[in-house]
Amino acid sequence: MRYLSSGVAATLIVLSMALTGCGKSETDKAPEKAAEKTDEHRDEAVLKLSQEEIQSAGIHSEALEEAEVKDELMVTATVKPNQDAVVRMAPRVPGRLVQAPIRLGDAVKAGQMLAILDSIEVGEAHSAYLLAATESKLAATAFERAERLHADQIIATKDYQRARAEHDKTRAQLAAATDKLRMLGITPRGVPGESAVSTFPLISPIAGVVIEKKARIGELAKPDEPVFTIANLSVLWIEADIVEKDLARVRRGAEAKVSVTAYPNEVFAGKVTYVGAMMDKETRTVRARIEVPNPKGELKPEMFATATIATDSARKVLALPESAVTLIQGLPTVYVEEGEGFEARSIEITERVGGRVIVKSGVKAGELVVIGGVYALKAKQLKSQIGEGHAH
Repeated sequence: MRYLSSGVAATLIVLSMALTGCGKSETDKAPEKAAEKTDEHRDEAVLKLSQEEIQSAGIHSEALEEAEVKDELMVTATVKPNQDAVVRMAPRVPGRLVQAPIRLGDAVKAGQMLAILDSIEVGEAHSAYLLAATESKLAATAFERAERLHADQIIATKDYQRARAEHDKTRAQLAAATDKLRMLGITPRGVPGESAVSTFPLISPIAGVVIEKKARIGELAKPDEPVFTIANLSVLWIEADIVEKDLARVRRGAEAKVSVTAYPNEVFAGKVTYVGAMMDKETRTVRARIEVPNPKGELKPEMFATATIATDSARKVLALPESAVTLIQGLPTVYVEEGEGFEARSIEITERVGGRVIVKSGVKAGELVVIGGVYALKAKQLKSQIGEGHAH
């Protein structure tokens, strides 16, 4: 066995201790360096602006607080005509169409003529009316003469009574003939001596739009076959099927909002006016109806719609104005005040309610979130990222 001299051994021991000391020092410093790098990255992610830049960009923030929002039920629905304002027009008696100037889609007024028909039955009823009117007029003249003569004691009482009875009889016949015309939907017209008229108009009882027309000139219109359908579309029905589990959340009189794909930026306000009393045993749903004003005629029957119905229950959520949210790389993002700057945070949104977004994660209550000047911050962030890209 070889032995090292005492001088060499001492030198090796010193070198070993020095190397060991260096190794421990680097290992101990690693977490500190990692923390420093994290702080550096955080500092880089925070946008720093001067007070002058903040003011000129209109940047301002508000503390994020929990808010109570009413729970809502969203369902698919269909736009339908208001069945209380739909009239299916058919003549009361068979008649051949001789005029039908109104076209499909035309707007009509209450009392406006839709068509003219020719009917044998109307002609006979009108002839009977004119005859009754003539006889009534003659009987009235005879009665007036008999009344004067009886007062002067020129004719016997029985002749006066006979004239009076004839007058009463013809008046009753005229009333019956008049009622017959009215029951046929015809307004009595004409004077004694005129020829009977067999034509009559089909009149719209309401103002609305012609949504169906089956009137063809020369065809026979019948009482059991509507030739026109008129609908007043100023108020429409939005019909939705409510599943059994959500039935307790929907009540009559609840506020509702309706949207359609044709007008994505418009919301039509209405109220629930009907909740069905029977459940469909096949679909396990109950029909609900929302009435929505339609003054501009934008909503059309049979459109598909989405209805959002307010319920009585409420919940506490973190809600932000929609103006506070922007998209960065396809993700909804907000800016939060961090120290002397603003940090971009990706958030998770669960729903949108009344111009505000409900936030599930990404921010916490109490944090200051930018609600004004968001696009100025986004522009500055994108500009700084472009600059970093060029630098690399």
